Amino acid sequence: MALLENERICLRALEPEDLDALYRWENDTELWRYGSTLTPYSRFALRDYINNSLRQDIFQLHQLRLMIALKATNTVIGTVDLFNFDAIHRRAGVGVLLDRDYQGHGYAAQAVNLLKIYAREVLRLQQLYAEVPISNVSSIKLFGRSGFEESGRLKAWLHTPQGFCDILFLQCFL
Repeated sequence: MALLENERICLRALEPEDLDALYRWENDTELWRYGSTLTPYSRFALRDYINNSLRQDIFQLHQLRLMIALKATNTVIGTVDLFNFDAIHRRAGVGVLLDRDYQGHGYAAQAVNLLKIYAREVLRLQQLYAEVPISNVSSIKLFGRSGFEESGRLKAWLHTPQGFCDILFLQCFL
């Protein structure tokens, strides 16, 4: 079995045919509260993003988005991201997005665990981290099950429609 796959899923590079899924997810305003997106993305901007990711690597872009796909059907069910990639300090942030229809089946945890292996064995990273709003209980549990530990709390870090909220800073040493 290849490095970026298990029996159920594989992590793969972005492809031009992923445009519709990215467009749907990036423009889902319900998801914006978990990140820093405030405006919709155009198909043009996302197409350009995909094209750039095909021409450049993580060392140039300092980020990497991999698509999570079911092996049996090649259906794209989400993304897993490395961001703020720092080759000198050997760390990167992690983000996970899983389509609502596929949540609750363990796919996100499998994707994070495959990403950890890739980060350790290929990128030679020493640690991964995640910044999770305290209201995102499912993500806190996901990262906890995947070996991430809370190492800090940033107070009033994100502005939401309900006011400011704290985030947990979670780390996983590889």
